[in-house]
Amino acid sequence: MDRTNIIKSNQEKLNARYKELVEQAYNFRQTDSALSDISEYQAIKLLNKLNRLKYLNREITKQNPLHY
Repeated sequence: MDRTNIIKSNQEKLNARYKELVEQAYNFRQTDSALSDISEYQAIKLLNKLNRLKYLNREITKQNPLHY
């Protein structure tokens, strides 16, 4: 498995977890604001990781334009 495939796999996993956390934060908003805030914070951290992976993947594809 090359780096781009590993990065894409990680992006998919993190994106699925991000969506779960955002939905969880939304669902907790009315019942438990503390849990909502925690879920939202974790989602923001994951979004930051996703953005870094996106940037890293872009840099790798610039260096090796034949690998997608």
